[in-house]
Amino acid sequence: MEADKVYLQWMDKLEGHEELLHELEEIRGNAEEIEDRFCKELEFGTAGLRGKLGAGTNRMNEFTVGKATQGIAEFISEKGEEYRQRGVVIAYDCRHFSKEFAVLASEILAANGVHVFIFESLRPTPELSYTIRRLKAAAGINITASHNPKQYNGYKVYWESGAQVLDNIADGMYEKIQQVDMFEGVARSDFDRAVGKGIVTVLPEKTDRDYMDLVKSLAIRGGAELEKALPIVYTPLNGAGSIPVKTILSERGFTGIHVVPEQEFPDPDFTTVGYPNPEDTKAFALSEKLGADVGAEVLIATDPDADRMAVEVRDESGNYVSLNGNQTGVILIHYILEGLEAVGKLPEKGAMIKSIVTGDMGAAIGKAYGVEMFETLTGFKNICGKIPEIKKNGYQYVFGYEESIGYAVSEEVRDKDGISAAMFVCEAAAFYRKQGKTLLQVLQELYEKYGYYKEEQVSIVLEGIAGAKRIGRMLEAFRTAPLAEFGGMKVEEVIDYQNGYKDISKSNVLKFVLENETWFSVRPSGTEPKVKLYFYTKGESEGTALAAIERVKEDVLKQLNHVQ
Repeated sequence: MEADKVYLQWMDKLEGHEELLHELEEIRGNAEEIEDRFCKELEFGTAGLRGKLGAGTNRMNEFTVGKATQGIAEFISEKGEEYRQRGVVIAYDCRHFSKEFAVLASEILAANGVHVFIFESLRPTPELSYTIRRLKAAAGINITASHNPKQYNGYKVYWESGAQVLDNIADGMYEKIQQVDMFEGVARSDFDRAVGKGIVTVLPEKTDRDYMDLVKSLAIRGGAELEKALPIVYTPLNGAGSIPVKTILSERGFTGIHVVPEQEFPDPDFTTVGYPNPEDTKAFALSEKLGADVGAEVLIATDPDADRMAVEVRDESGNYVSLNGNQTGVILIHYILEGLEAVGKLPEKGAMIKSIVTGDMGAAIGKAYGVEMFETLTGFKNICGKIPEIKKNGYQYVFGYEESIGYAVSEEVRDKDGISAAMFVCEAAAFYRKQGKTLLQVLQELYEKYGYYKEEQVSIVLEGIAGAKRIGRMLEAFRTAPLAEFGGMKVEEVIDYQNGYKDISKSNVLKFVLENETWFSVRPSGTEPKVKLYFYTKGESEGTALAAIERVKEDVLKQLNHVQ
């Protein structure tokens, strides 16, 4: 793609689109900016689209969104009238242009004869997944960039299972999208007229009620078993989690919930947090302040589309300690399996699912309860996409998770669900508090019983075209000339998922298995300009485990930094 040529084509086509045209006028003569915006088309993959808002083929705007939607409409239409009538459920978050893109997608689908079910305002991602299944819809679209900064937006695509599209569907959609002329080939109807004709349905409040009732039905313990007055702080980070989390916890009788007032309502600029990623401890600044004021033992945050959830817990010194995704995951696994066993509901053939870059402690806990752990590639499209397979083999799904603070408790929601995860953290904290224990103390008990599993994640941000090429060279260097040892531990096995591994699909991920139950993985992020490194080990004490990770990390980073 010749960026300059495409830039001029856009300048000719944008009559009547003054805001986008003004953007392009401002970068006239700026070769670097033009190259970045027009070097390629925003890639449609198994995560849909995601990118910065603005004019250009490599940006999120009405033309790139329109092209993707037209292609998806044609893909669905080719499957026949039944799929058109089953329709597409559309949700969106609080970001700039989220509602506009959702309405645009509705208009394009309607013009192609595809029924649309759209939420009247922002809703959490897990509710979209649940609603696709409840309505038996053919597909779903979610306008969200999840936890990315305010300059971004995205377009996630789901299929009839309620999970994000896997390669076999995404590839077919992509083929159709590629054939669409984004300026001349997109059909569009009027939204209000389509609602009047019944081809677009605005979903009623009962849809929300059904989802929240599902989440509440997952509860394991209640009543006198829980210390429901336990002070807990919750922040939705100005996103979609506020109403459902507050409603569910209130209806379950939790009386000690305090919501961060500055972050309670939607804000597309995320003014009080900047980077609305609850994995980043800076996102907890206001929660920690409120927590100190009200004496909260637990702080909970969901990201803007409320599919991810993070936790901080007050330690014995009164400071708040962040739990990473692996730690929260093992606490939830322990609580759920212990609870199911106590009430006689632990399945005879239970199964959990985790990603290949998630730690092994959850599997060890599962084994103690007779529950098997399965692995998939990263992403809940893969984790939840495996549920039909394990059910076919006679397993009952219990839990799915990955280290990037994603958890799925119910198979009725085929995506990570920060709403149900928040409820379970509150339930677990209230249950253990009744026994005189904090979540940190529970975690320590698990380490003492199963071993000190420790982990660390490192991300190296490399933006732009040059950064993407360097990330590629880094992976290739480790793939073609791996060392025989890292941190003084021998490499026992190198797993290259680029060629597939066992029943796991192909992916650009490397895993180095070392001695002493130590391993690390290297992979490029699928949604951000960075290479991600995951380090894991198991030690007899916390100190020995952390020291081992530090040695391995030092060697790995040294090798990566040599790649220019």
